[in-house]
Amino acid sequence: MPFNSAYENPYVVAQAPVDARTAFIRRTYAHLAGAIAAFALLEAALMSIPGIEDTVFGLLQASRYSWLIVLGLFMGVSWIADHWARSETSRGMQYLGLGLFTVAEAIIFLPILLMARAMTGDHSLIGQAGLLTGALFLGLTAVALTTRKDFSFLGGFLKIGFLIALGLIVVGIFFQGFSLGLWFSGAMVLLAAGSILYTTGNMIHHYRTDQHVAAALGLFSAVALLFWYILRIVMSLRR
Repeated sequence: MPFNSAYENPYVVAQAPVDARTAFIRRTYAHLAGAIAAFALLEAALMSIPGIEDTVFGLLQASRYSWLIVLGLFMGVSWIADHWARSETSRGMQYLGLGLFTVAEAIIFLPILLMARAMTGDHSLIGQAGLLTGALFLGLTAVALTTRKDFSFLGGFLKIGFLIALGLIVVGIFFQGFSLGLWFSGAMVLLAAGSILYTTGNMIHHYRTDQHVAAALGLFSAVALLFWYILRIVMSLRR
């Protein structure tokens, strides 16, 4: 049923009554946990498909620009998913956006997870990266929620950082001799950590109390980015 959130929820979270603020935070992290669980189940199902390695790596190796195409499609789908998750006319559209983004993350993560599994024959590297990601995320979340600081000042730095990172990734795709090593993964972990602080601060100071689905998507995006580059670091150290 359509709803007009601008009239039903006039407060940003920081200005809302304590019970409404608590309910928003609880719903946001419940939806984040649900998205992560769905992501894990999708990955488990995809990785159990017989011959999935040959199919995935065959597609990526078909052209030197295959990964660039995948990255472009992922960015487009992510924009659509975020737009849907912020819908003010349909709760169903919000959930559709979160679901679409979860599926997109599962697809783009599949190659690196398959490579991590191939390195050891099991899921130990994935598990290690997951534990490190979870610990860092909990620490950053505790800082953001307990200090109640507005980290919106990080927005400009993050935009510049992600633009530079995207440029380096594109250069790495076009010029295969240009390697993005451990230093790049470390820098991206810092950017992902900043994105978690920024998103958590935003959801408290700039989101309304009915925007828990959009807040969960934003946090999931930052957590996924953190997990991706921590996994890359773990894999590099393993080599």
